[in-house]
Amino acid sequence: MSGSATIRRGKRPRGSVQPKRRRQARKPSLLSRTAALVPVAPETVQRATTWVVVTAVTGVGIAIAFALGLPGMAGTALAEVTGKAGFEVDRVEVTGINRMDRLTVYAIALDQKSRAMPLVDLQRVRGELMQYGWIADARVSRRLPDTLVVDVVERSPAAVWQNQGRLALVDRGGVVLEDVSLSALPDLPLVIGPGANGQIASLESLLEAVPRIRPVLAGATWIGGRRWDLRFQSGETLALPEGDLAAKKALDRFATLDGSDRLLGRGFLRFDMRDPTRLVVRVDRNPKPIDAVQSDGAAAPVPAPTQAPREAPAPPDGGQLLRTSQTT
Repeated sequence: MSGSATIRRGKRPRGSVQPKRRRQARKPSLLSRTAALVPVAPETVQRATTWVVVTAVTGVGIAIAFALGLPGMAGTALAEVTGKAGFEVDRVEVTGINRMDRLTVYAIALDQKSRAMPLVDLQRVRGELMQYGWIADARVSRRLPDTLVVDVVERSPAAVWQNQGRLALVDRGGVVLEDVSLSALPDLPLVIGPGANGQIASLESLLEAVPRIRPVLAGATWIGGRRWDLRFQSGETLALPEGDLAAKKALDRFATLDGSDRLLGRGFLRFDMRDPTRLVVRVDRNPKPIDAVQSDGAAAPVPAPTQAPREAPAPPDGGQLLRTSQTT
């Protein structure tokens, strides 16, 4: 035998198993621990988180686009795509219009560079509508998918204003609504002279204080920016004093005198009550014949003056003093 020996290593016994290392459990993240404290389903929290991230990224993208000057073209292209998908103006619904021409409103609403609903300029439409006298207020809105809604608050005519040969409908505040022809005058008070349209409220207050005058009134002229001359259907003119209170007292006194002495329809030309202590009457030197008086006792009406008369002082001797009374 030789001196060398071979040592054979045997296999490990089958029964001996090497122990595996235990993996350490991962600690939950701060976001997970926070979500566990919220009484909401984890899926909901995850979706909300995703939306927050997407919104933040979108905001950053929009900011970059604005910095580069690109949002105009991109936004317009997106709006046009939206319009082609069916969201474009196909109908205009108008409410509140009674006197103004509806076609004008339709034309303004549809005058758009693009009919795509996102590109309709609502403020521009409202601004153009507000330039028309009839419209006191307007609201323009979209009703998807294809309707533009225009809600209008319309002014009401209160009088006809005659100034420098022009006749126009005006509201109580004096806003000119539209021109009107002499052949189509409505049954409204006629106010004459520069600035008379701005005094309609005071005239209405005057007539409301003495309602007996309204049925026989033909028109009123604003004199010198201070006071009224009233013209009656029977042709006479009544000069009232300045000031609302003084004018109401004078008109009430005149109505009382007319009720007792029948001043209107007797051929007088002018009654002057600017002096509160007396009534001065100017008489027609060429009185009308009896057959020129209407069946109701009033003289035939005369045409409206084309110009506002100038202010004249109370006639010291050019008129006839009908009655003198002390103020009360």
